[in-house]
Amino acid sequence: WLEIVQIALDLLAWMPMLALTGTARLWEPRRLRFRLFSAAAQLVTTGRRRILRLTQHWPWTSEIATALKRLTLLPNPG
Repeated sequence: WLEIVQIALDLLAWMPMLALTGTARLWEPRRLRFRLFSAAAQLVTTGRRRILRLTQHWPWTSEIATALKRLTLLPNPG
């Protein structure tokens, strides 16, 4: 349980530096949880691909989409 919490804290610390831009990079953990992690989405499996469908009316959908694109552009560490 402790390792899971530590991994979550590491992700919370590194994600803004790697994925977010502009003022979103300065958001505190509480604001990150509210704006990014509580967005309504649907994970759809079609063929052999998984697609994350985010709601269009959420004000920070563009921030989430940009962050996901930036994370996919990072090189594979292993």
